Amino acid sequence: MGGAAVLLQAFITVGNFLSQPGAPLSQGLREGAAQAESGAEAEPLMTANGRPRLDPLPQAAEVWECEVVVLGGSLGGVAAASHAMRTGVTTCLIELTPWLGGQISAQGVSALDESRAMRSRDNFSPSWEAFKQLIRNQPVNLPSWTNLPSTLPVSELNNCWVGELCFSPKAGATAAEMWMRAASAESPESRWSTSTAFKGASFDASGRQITAVYAVKRVPRDSSYVPEGRLSKELSAWYSWSADAVYNKVPIRLQAPPGGRMMVIDATDTAELVGWANFPHRIGSDAQAETGEVNAASMANPDCTQAYTYPFILATFDDGGESYNRLQKIESDYPRERHRQQFDLEGFPFFDRGSVFNYRRMVGRYPGAGADLSQPGEKTLVNWNRGNDWHIMEPPLILTEEDIVLSGQRQNWLGGLSLKSLKDAENHALIFAEWLIETQAQPYLPLSLLSGPDAPLGTRSGLSMVPYFREGRRILGRPAYGQDNLMLVEADLREDMTGGRNFSPTAVALAHYDIDIHGCRYWDKRPTYEASGASIKEFVVRPLQIPLEALVPQGVDNVLIGGKGIAVSHIVNGVTRVHYGEWSVGAAAGATSGWLLQYGRPTDLNPSQVVVTGQMPALQQFLIDQGLRFTW
Repeated sequence: MGGAAVLLQAFITVGNFLSQPGAPLSQGLREGAAQAESGAEAEPLMTANGRPRLDPLPQAAEVWECEVVVLGGSLGGVAAASHAMRTGVTTCLIELTPWLGGQISAQGVSALDESRAMRSRDNFSPSWEAFKQLIRNQPVNLPSWTNLPSTLPVSELNNCWVGELCFSPKAGATAAEMWMRAASAESPESRWSTSTAFKGASFDASGRQITAVYAVKRVPRDSSYVPEGRLSKELSAWYSWSADAVYNKVPIRLQAPPGGRMMVIDATDTAELVGWANFPHRIGSDAQAETGEVNAASMANPDCTQAYTYPFILATFDDGGESYNRLQKIESDYPRERHRQQFDLEGFPFFDRGSVFNYRRMVGRYPGAGADLSQPGEKTLVNWNRGNDWHIMEPPLILTEEDIVLSGQRQNWLGGLSLKSLKDAENHALIFAEWLIETQAQPYLPLSLLSGPDAPLGTRSGLSMVPYFREGRRILGRPAYGQDNLMLVEADLREDMTGGRNFSPTAVALAHYDIDIHGCRYWDKRPTYEASGASIKEFVVRPLQIPLEALVPQGVDNVLIGGKGIAVSHIVNGVTRVHYGEWSVGAAAGATSGWLLQYGRPTDLNPSQVVVTGQMPALQQFLIDQGLRFTW
């Protein structure tokens, strides 16, 4: 091994120690330095096929045999796994958090952002409409201070103006679980596991086929365990192979049945498989010279993914100052005033008609004529741009390729996120909750932050279990539609721009919404190179048919993207990231995987070969038969 490689191994040795709470850092430094000085041979960082070598890799306590593996129980992941199961193939899903559903549950965005044009035309897919109805039917347990019956369905509480459906995150999680169970009737050997982290994969000799996926399940030792709602404190333990005082750990290997094939779908919100394996991808804002987009920045900035958010829930309920007193004890790395300077309701009232409180109100006392007024005993989800959005990218949230290598996460994946950024975002959200209680509560409408095991978000802090990730890594597609590296770009969306392409020949999914960019910032206000001029309302946005090629990564033949990581630009992600776009992409990935395994010809057909073998019409008809929709 060359000197540079030995030095890199030393960095990784130290990085692995840093990832283990309580590990003696001095020991890691000594071992890494001694190896570098002695020239001792270390295990290679990559295998012979050019893919990462996992270290450590414990023996699996459980081996799952799966025809489709879905990484991430996000909204897209639930859509992917359920539609794969409905094709009859054995499907396995792993999800990091305790809840399925992503945006609608553990991420706390249980208020559906939908295209107004699609609502008026009633042209969502039958699959999405059925899932929404399941959410509406979910019972919600209500505390006595609401002065409502102890249990009511979502449909009798939903009373917001962001869209047509706002609900408790717990109801979203329950609906996702029920949806999966119903789909599994078509594939009884399928299985899924929450509280389970992706750890890496192994490939065949060519490096182009994933042969196994590795994961670690955590089992709380205490049956009354409640997540902290402080991911910055929990992330390392959630991903670690090692048991600790809080969790037992179960290593899992997911592989194809004997003699069978396996498809893998990356439906994680930050495209973890893409980042860990380093499939060709982009991160952050794109440069105009790269994409040709009118509103792209003059330079690319990998730091500048869209702002992310920790939602929380406020109630018009007097808790005697308990939550406010707890919030006052939050200690940030920055002066409170620096956080508070970013808060602004942007001219909206906090209560009553057209207000912040009513915007994502998930428990309303009086539907219909009384909907304009905010009332005692109501609850709202807070997800506000000039509030709990975290725009500051110092450090950026998503680790770059260099960060991943130097931290040792290519060998021991720990989520690929900055703990410092997560901590800052958590504090910012909690200080926003404090500010709202302090400045907006009224004698008739007191405010309290809901937290604890019985609260709608199910965390001790009152924050969502994980943040709402608007953007992560985005793959570069293979040659298609006039590009060597397919990427859907701004002109493909805008009615008022020329150069938009017709993706209908290979369309598998549909998205439509405002181009909604939540930008990034540096504290010193230096240029961020965000796409600041790209945001625009949906009446200028043409329906985006998403082609199959946008789901197919480069360099690997049995992987599809089932979430936000598809081949789109930073600007186009502002449309595709919302609820229906993610569902549509995930469902297409799952159904396509099932079709490939059941009906594709030849029997080893991979996703990149569907179009060139003339089988796209057959796949599109199959998707329609599955209750999916990719036309306007």
